[in-house]
Amino acid sequence: MNQTGLSRRTLLAASGAWLTALAASRARSASVDDVGAQGSDAAAATPAAGSATLAADAAGELSLGGDLRVRRLGFGAMRVTGDGIWGAPDDPTEARLVLKRAVALGVDFIDTADAYGPGTSEELIAAALHPYPPGLVIATKGGITRPSRDEWTADGHPQHLREACEASLRRLKLERIDLYQLHTIDPAVPMEDSVGELVRLQQDGKIRHLGVSNFSADELDKALQIAKVVSVQNRYNVADRSSDAVLRICEARGIAFIPWRPLAQGASDAAVRANGLWKRALAEYEPPPLDDAIQEELDEWIEQKKASFPDSDV
Repeated sequence: MNQTGLSRRTLLAASGAWLTALAASRARSASVDDVGAQGSDAAAATPAAGSATLAADAAGELSLGGDLRVRRLGFGAMRVTGDGIWGAPDDPTEARLVLKRAVALGVDFIDTADAYGPGTSEELIAAALHPYPPGLVIATKGGITRPSRDEWTADGHPQHLREACEASLRRLKLERIDLYQLHTIDPAVPMEDSVGELVRLQQDGKIRHLGVSNFSADELDKALQIAKVVSVQNRYNVADRSSDAVLRICEARGIAFIPWRPLAQGASDAAVRANGLWKRALAEYEPPPLDDAIQEELDEWIEQKKASFPDSDV
């Protein structure tokens, strides 16, 4: 890849990560103000009068399995847990506020996993949103266990997947999970056994649709011979296109592709250290105009990065 291509990707990754942090900061501030004024975590469900928001429906829609339509902008609920995706968050009330706010902004697809906490993310979703509003799709995943904070261990044995699915049903207070995904492949278990058990759970009425996560193109082809797979969730962003082959299969087969880490977390520093690459990217890429307030804050952020990395030609 030439340097200009790398520059464009790292620039977009850094800018996206910054804008996400800015949005999260503003949302948190607004939520805290609402709670202070009204004394209830329900306050964040309604935007403050006169506030400018962009609803999730602006992103358009996609189909899951042909019978579920959801907005393309969903909410990944991994980070509502404690530090290290372990245990409860420091402020469970704020975590519930975030979930309520997402739905208030039109998000109708929330993705989680039993490994997030473990179990904490699913419990918070139910605490914040149950009984669920009509049309809200909750997707979760099974197939990874957490023996400790720093361990993520694949477990694709059929018995574990059945127990995990049933535990997710209880935590989410659901009779059927709209989208249940195999979180990763367990190299110690034949795929036919793991995916086959999800098919049996589907036949038992516990799962509406079946998806997979962290699959290669060859693995997806194999899974499609075992089950009707309606979604794939892989890491994908402007800096990581290793799942391009998987995406092509999804496009050809009408399978929803759900990117995780879409803003390339951690790429910001790499972009700043790229010396003159940013300017070469900007010479070729003209972004749409930003809101004046956002532009001002972005300019301040760039100046801070210049101070942090004086040798970089930002």
